[in-house]
Amino acid sequence: MRPLKRLLGSDAGQAVLAWIAALYIRLVFRTTRWQWQGFEAVDALIRAKRPFVVCFWHNRLLLMPCAQRPPMRYHMLISGHRDGRLIARTIGHFGSGVVAGSSSRGGATALKRCVGLLDAGDSVGITPDGPRGPRMRAAAGAVEIARLGGAPMLPVTYSVARRHVLKSWDRFLLPHPFNRGLFIVGAPIEVPAQADAEQVEATRLELERRLNAISAEADRLTGHAPIEPAEPAANRKDRFRNAKRRLGAGGR
Repeated sequence: MRPLKRLLGSDAGQAVLAWIAALYIRLVFRTTRWQWQGFEAVDALIRAKRPFVVCFWHNRLLLMPCAQRPPMRYHMLISGHRDGRLIARTIGHFGSGVVAGSSSRGGATALKRCVGLLDAGDSVGITPDGPRGPRMRAAAGAVEIARLGGAPMLPVTYSVARRHVLKSWDRFLLPHPFNRGLFIVGAPIEVPAQADAEQVEATRLELERRLNAISAEADRLTGHAPIEPAEPAANRKDRFRNAKRRLGAGGR
């Protein structure tokens, strides 16, 4: 077993790494000059005593605990696998609640817990493309949680001027300290309680469109070309089928 995997697999190792990660997040956040756009939407929902579903892409996860400016607080839906447990430990340093689960593992239980939190008046946060992608393509889980919980979805993103983009599936953003950054909150998205499959799909696409739009805007305003979404799964399947047909026809 590699040393890093051994460290990640141990409870003590995860505790140390989570402490270091939380320390780095605080360093980045406190040494960055931030601008905040669209947070009046958060204020309006809080004044109306309406919980909401915060939606952000997986590659913008690192600083999302810092977007929880009082009185904005929410529980994060985090995958229950090893990396997810490390993330949960890290955000625990910021007082964030955690719901363990994902769309692929523990999904039904996690959905019920998120809906229960919304019913109790608490907000939840979710990465619609996590934990496995495709990058910046929304799954329907966030829409279903919002529909069943009677809560609006709130797209949130950030970007910074000085950063490193990892060569991971999600193109994860690693911000540098002593920086200039921007948080953006998009307009809330309401989900009708009686939405049928067609309406759920339309709402999912609207969430994806808005999240990509504000993420691209945040990138541009901090001096970067926008990170592009992954190719839609349907397109990849069609391309794969076409390639198989060409191979079957002798490559013609």
